[in-house]
Amino acid sequence: MTAGALLNDRYQLLEKLGSGGMADVYRARDLMLDRSVAIKVLRKDFSTNAEFQNQFRLEARAAANLSHPNIVTVHDFGFADDLLYIVMEQIPGKDLKQLIRERGRFTVQDGIPLIVQACAGIGYSHRAGLVHCDVKPHNMLVSKDGRLKVTDFGIARALATIAISERTNLVWGSPLYFAPEQAAGEPPSPASDVYSLGVVMYELLSGTPPFIAATADELARLHISARPIPIREYIPDIPSALEEIVMKVLSKEPAARYRTADQLGRVLLKFGTQPDQPEPEPAAPPVITLKPEVAERLLNQDRPQPLRLEEPASAGYYSPQQPPQIALASFPQGEPDAARASEEIDWASVGLGLLAVLAVGGLIPFWLMIYLTYNPPVR
Repeated sequence: MTAGALLNDRYQLLEKLGSGGMADVYRARDLMLDRSVAIKVLRKDFSTNAEFQNQFRLEARAAANLSHPNIVTVHDFGFADDLLYIVMEQIPGKDLKQLIRERGRFTVQDGIPLIVQACAGIGYSHRAGLVHCDVKPHNMLVSKDGRLKVTDFGIARALATIAISERTNLVWGSPLYFAPEQAAGEPPSPASDVYSLGVVMYELLSGTPPFIAATADELARLHISARPIPIREYIPDIPSALEEIVMKVLSKEPAARYRTADQLGRVLLKFGTQPDQPEPEPAAPPVITLKPEVAERLLNQDRPQPLRLEEPASAGYYSPQQPPQIALASFPQGEPDAARASEEIDWASVGLGLLAVLAVGGLIPFWLMIYLTYNPPVR
């Protein structure tokens, strides 16, 4: 299949976007709906296998039923010129593997929001009963505005069709990213996708996958039995809680990981998704309003630290109708002197206090007389 070919008199292949072990991907034009699409054309040795054709159709129908902002939409699939193909929405941008190669590694603030989006899309497929089986950065397309969409659910399998006791010699997924149970030939589960997401997250933050080997068999052995280098050795300042999450999703036993991508996404939300908060401004000192006559006496005193007078903006002086405000913070520290204390004494309050004392004192003989009337002294 080459650029310029026409599939089923509807899809015009324009240019090859990429090539993999299973298929070639083309940018194409849907002539019926007049829109740009991406078409994955499977290799001929896969396309002519009757058993694979049936499985592919089943999985393509399941993938076409997934509708989520973080999943590439499947529009159509078919068979032309002895080749199976699947038609998807075209996402302008690059895949996550290309971005990692360009940047080396992502910061926590930039990388974790991308993983959270991947978890949202894959988690949706888990709720729909589908396991992706081939989670890797090559299958995560990132648009220019930072939107991530997961693609290539073509090899996903309906969860309901997987028997617990099933075993297969076919290893699903890419050796760098597949889970230990996939490496052992066991059927994948949502926890398998979680493990693969953990490998992607490890590579995204550190710039390298947790395991590297020359052969697929050696990679399988490492996934099954080896412990990855702690990510802190690559990122010394990584939050300890995030490091624990990465190691948890890379657990060898599926039961030790998060069960679904949704669970992983929820625990990652607090990392890298909160915008930087501005530093709070210092609180203004408390302000009191004094009577005009008191304020005038205070302002006329010759003190070592003059009071900070906050006057009305429209005048250079204060008036009884608009008394000045004096900030508490401008007062000198320590006890007030005697003169200042005497000026602020409220003599009316002092007089009322003395009157109250006299009134209470005058009642003492009265209550004593009453008591003796009912309780005469014994002779």
